[in-house]
Amino acid sequence: METVALREIRKNDLLVFYEHQRDPMAAEMAAFPVRDLDAHLAHWAKIVADETVIAKTVVVDGQVAGNVVSYLVDTDREIGYWIGREFWGGGVATAAVGAFVDMLAHRPLYARVAEHNQGSIRVLEKCGFTVVGSDTGDDGVRELVYCLA
Repeated sequence: METVALREIRKNDLLVFYEHQRDPMAAEMAAFPVRDLDAHLAHWAKIVADETVIAKTVVVDGQVAGNVVSYLVDTDREIGYWIGREFWGGGVATAAVGAFVDMLAHRPLYARVAEHNQGSIRVLEKCGFTVVGSDTGDDGVRELVYCLA
């Protein structure tokens, strides 16, 4: 497997994240709408400015492969991640999420995943998360709620 590392987000990373989220297959798997560049940059400006958010760039052999983020929803700390499709299937997401949750002292951690996203379900389960519920959002997407105690 390639070397997977986490580092602070750099401004140039945001353009790579933008391209990742534009991939129609990835957007469908994540059940997230594709944003235009202005909306994407505004979204990331809020993330980076929020002192309660912990966000890292995932780097594989020197290439930006995606991101992992932890944020508060009410009083619960959740995580999310996005890995570019060219890095799927090789253990990159599992290594990145595993390293990220290891560096976070806070427990429990929660994650939500569209129930049709079998790849992300496997990643979360390999990293020790277990299903604690499900929910259907306003957008009609059914999500599984995972927890790492």
